[in-house]
Amino acid sequence: MKGLVLDAKWDPRPGYALSEWEQETGKAIAGNSIWRNPELGVREWPDPEVGPQEVLIEVRACGVCGSDMHFYETDEENYILYPGLTKFPCVLGHEFSGEVVETGKEVRTLAKGDMVTAEEMIWCGRCFPCRNGYPNQCTNLEEIGFTVPGAFANYIAMDEKFCWKIDAIAERLGDREKAFEVGALTEPTSVSYNAMFSRAEGFKPGHYVSVFGAGPIGLAAIGLARAAGASLIAAFEISEPRRQLAEKVGADYVYDPREVEAAEVMMELSKGEGFNFHVEAAGAPQVVVPEMEKALAVNAKIVQVGRAAERVPMYLEAFQVRHSQAYGAQGHSGYENFPNVIRMVASGGLDLSSIITARYGLSETVDAIARSTTRSDGKILVKPN
Repeated sequence: MKGLVLDAKWDPRPGYALSEWEQETGKAIAGNSIWRNPELGVREWPDPEVGPQEVLIEVRACGVCGSDMHFYETDEENYILYPGLTKFPCVLGHEFSGEVVETGKEVRTLAKGDMVTAEEMIWCGRCFPCRNGYPNQCTNLEEIGFTVPGAFANYIAMDEKFCWKIDAIAERLGDREKAFEVGALTEPTSVSYNAMFSRAEGFKPGHYVSVFGAGPIGLAAIGLARAAGASLIAAFEISEPRRQLAEKVGADYVYDPREVEAAEVMMELSKGEGFNFHVEAAGAPQVVVPEMEKALAVNAKIVQVGRAAERVPMYLEAFQVRHSQAYGAQGHSGYENFPNVIRMVASGGLDLSSIITARYGLSETVDAIARSTTRSDGKILVKPN
């Protein structure tokens, strides 16, 4: 089969102390400190072998993620920008949907012809965090498109336990092809759902919600906030096309944060009461969190879902006085995240189809990722088959 393969040179930065685990496994904990001179291209890759508890999935749609963009972009010394767990060479791609075309002999929950999406985080279920119910903190984690072959390819093999049926979405839409496209949004939407409702435990219907950053994660957060009963949603985004998408998925007010003082805007909209729930999806917490802090309602929550290796100035007195909380979130697994997102879409309560702004074939995947670096699209899809 063909797949989009990333290869790079293992070249730890001067002063970076490789752990014994990194040396033994060939996996980088901090990818941007180890992988240099990335080469990205569509080429032949071995067909997946299907284990007894696995299914073979023909990939029908796979979204371009910010992490894919950070593999493509490099710093001045040509190290990748992505700071997380990685092992190359690897087929990229992790936000996908497809059709089951083969099942292992021990598979019981899926059958040939099922439409599915799948989790990106391959949690072990055996380590201490997993056994205590924290799969997103698995200490033996593998990640499709990062350490094991991903879905910018014709096929991918997945353990059935990571797969979720999306046939109900097709029934709702009456269009299998559109259902595959919408189904590929499940993973990034589940990242927002996990942050907002599983980790930060949500907000009360009627609350005021702010979302900073209207990339795919932020757009999903806006859609979820609207579906969950927010009475007012304010979004802040520097890209004009993304500001338009924010309005489409449910934002009441959308601003370019370079042109307004975000805290002042929120205090004016809330008539001095502040906003109850703040979502940082911009990956710029050092700039964004101080604005949120100045617009905390009593008992407000801030949830950090954007990724950024930055230290953040926080005045904790404000959190004490306002009886407020800050939450960190990563991942999407567990806590009913995937099935609840699928149910919301299948019921018509959540429609993010408008954020799909471009579609590419597998041979054009590098071009798709290059386009994503303009940071003006919603979700760019690759359709391998």
